[in-house]
Amino acid sequence: MISTPLRGSVARLCKGLNALDALNFLLADVRGALGPFLNVYLVTQQGWSQSAVGMVTMVSGLLGLAAQGPAGALIDAVRAKRELVAAALAVLAIGSVVIFAVPTFWPVLLANTVLAVVGDIFGPAVAALTLGLYARSQLAGRMGRNGAFDHAGNVFIALAAGVLGHLFGQRSVFLLGPFFAVLAIIAVLSIPAAAIDHQRARGQDGQGRDEKATRPAQGSVRALLRCRPLMIFAGCGLLFHFANAPLLPLVGQKLANANPEWATAMMSSCIIAAQLVMLPMALLAGHYAEKWGRKPVLLIAFAVLPLRACLYLASDNPAWLIGVQLLDGVGAGLVGVLTPLIVADLTRESGHYNLALGLIMSAQGIGGAISGLAAGAVVDRFGYSWAFLGLGAAAGLAVMALTALFPETAGRTGPRLAVAPTRTG
Repeated sequence: MISTPLRGSVARLCKGLNALDALNFLLADVRGALGPFLNVYLVTQQGWSQSAVGMVTMVSGLLGLAAQGPAGALIDAVRAKRELVAAALAVLAIGSVVIFAVPTFWPVLLANTVLAVVGDIFGPAVAALTLGLYARSQLAGRMGRNGAFDHAGNVFIALAAGVLGHLFGQRSVFLLGPFFAVLAIIAVLSIPAAAIDHQRARGQDGQGRDEKATRPAQGSVRALLRCRPLMIFAGCGLLFHFANAPLLPLVGQKLANANPEWATAMMSSCIIAAQLVMLPMALLAGHYAEKWGRKPVLLIAFAVLPLRACLYLASDNPAWLIGVQLLDGVGAGLVGVLTPLIVADLTRESGHYNLALGLIMSAQGIGGAISGLAAGAVVDRFGYSWAFLGLGAAAGLAVMALTALFPETAGRTGPRLAVAPTRTG
């Protein structure tokens, strides 16, 4: 049970800051308290082999990817979105405690897989709550604010975990997950249920149509696949994450090889610095996506990636590599805000916003999942320079496809998802 004083204090904090701000901040803490530290802890403190850790990561990652589409469909279907997030947080808290208490293979494999699956709920659910709480005219700025609080939470948890791990050992970090999960449950339940427009939260707001109810599209997945702009965006997103995901690990390896005694500190500096850049980028993304439109801002985000990959070739100096890594904050900060915003544009009036967002995130996850193996193979055979060039080429292809094929989606009047006819009687 959550103590009454704690519940009251957090509820007052949520009311003062805005409960959605608090939820975004705390969800970053919940996720960040586990993921980045698990592999290091299992290898260095529990003596796991790399193959055992790889098995846990692969199984949980693949099942997490497979669950993203169904998670989006579930969020579309249920009205109790606050309660769904709270239930997912409770499961996450239990899984974190299992990993803390029983760090052996099968319990960790099961817990980490469950965490990967329930983790699919958070991103689409927060986007759905935002859609249900704010009018379309406010959506771009609000998505940017969501991103800013998320990145602030990532910076906070990185610092908090570092201090806690130093004082009490790496294992203690896993107790941050349950602690922040409890706070996040209070935050999400502090959002007034009556303030959420559940039709709008699933992308069925009916603006520009008869105000009577519009039925969701039949054959929803087929409708998504027939939406050409959505499929182009999914393909470009896959290429973006294919190119982006291995860059930080490759840079970390170069830094570790050159400066093994400072490897951890420099890796942490890369992560925190990029998150600090992402915070203002998220706010700027929301502002300029409304002022300029979605496509110009998206092109800036995508164009930064091939530039960053090529700049890594200029020098092996640690200060240069860390400085170039700051550009990750520009690209990722903008894309993180624009993704739910563009999906909202393309699925408007369809009733399938969260399903579409889940499938887009699946495409992005597939790109990130397969790129590690590809980049590693290139490094082993040809070296780091060719890996950076290859990743830069993939990012450049995404920029060209986006420029030539993807339309502006703000205020879009062209074909979106197919919807069933509106009933007028």
